[in-house]
Amino acid sequence: MKVLFLGTSEFALPSLKNLLGSSHEVLAVVTQPDRPKGRGQKLFPSAIKSLALAKNLPIFQPEKIRDPVSLEVLQSCRPELIVVVAYGQILSSSVLSIPPRGCVNVHGSLLPQYRGAAPITWAILNGETRTGVTTMFLDAGMDTGPILLTAETPIEQEDTTGTLHDRLSRMGADLLRQTLDGLEKGQIIPRSQDHSQSTYAPKIDKEAGRINWDHPARELFNFLRAFDPWPGAFTFWKGRMLKLFRPHFPEEMEKDVREAPGTITRVGAEELYIATSRGDLSVRELQLANRPRMGVAEFLRGHPLQAGVRLGE
Repeated sequence: MKVLFLGTSEFALPSLKNLLGSSHEVLAVVTQPDRPKGRGQKLFPSAIKSLALAKNLPIFQPEKIRDPVSLEVLQSCRPELIVVVAYGQILSSSVLSIPPRGCVNVHGSLLPQYRGAAPITWAILNGETRTGVTTMFLDAGMDTGPILLTAETPIEQEDTTGTLHDRLSRMGADLLRQTLDGLEKGQIIPRSQDHSQSTYAPKIDKEAGRINWDHPARELFNFLRAFDPWPGAFTFWKGRMLKLFRPHFPEEMEKDVREAPGTITRVGAEELYIATSRGDLSVRELQLANRPRMGVAEFLRGHPLQAGVRLGE
């Protein structure tokens, strides 16, 4: 099939790479405009634009994909189908109606669960033990279109949003290729979502990573993994932001608290134990503001944290 690819973030990279190695023809790539980054606010291309440049694909970067000029460009490509993966703009009905075979989206959840912008983060935050990817036909709603195919994966204890993001992006790429092959051969029957089972996964901001030590260790274990790598779960030590990573939560540590929440109860060679409202939580990596992320042993060589120190103040 002749396909127009809409994508921006790194989640979309495996999908575009997979399509370029398939029997389907990528006519052009549509991605978000270059954005400023860093202290110098220099403009950087999206991950998808960089790949498209390397492959000499036509690139279109509209500020608003729904404006009349953008619609003319998309129509001029005459795609049979549009693929949308982590693009970053909502498509209007005018865009959705362009390809005769429809618009197929890859979403990082098992729809109808976790519709919205941050399905991976919210799945870990809520302590889910399984998740997956879904391909679906886009409609006018927010991730409400008919489901085409799904693929599942367990959420392991060591999984973070970062590791799960990478795994789901690869799974999504394989599922997308299966979906397009199946649609071309007429082998896939779309099925409607059970809207009564839907949940929502809204966008995350930086402030959401602030740790509340009055929560139980079991919840904070999920919290630290959900915000790794971005924005990072953070607390404060001597007035400086301190991010905590790689939590550990043995079941036997789920006990009544003996110290005030946020108090360091024990400093091990590789782990730091911190009291919560119920049980201790250990962490294995830390990052002080404007410093690199490092293991506990390396951190302690420059910052002698001791039992009894209270974090969050």
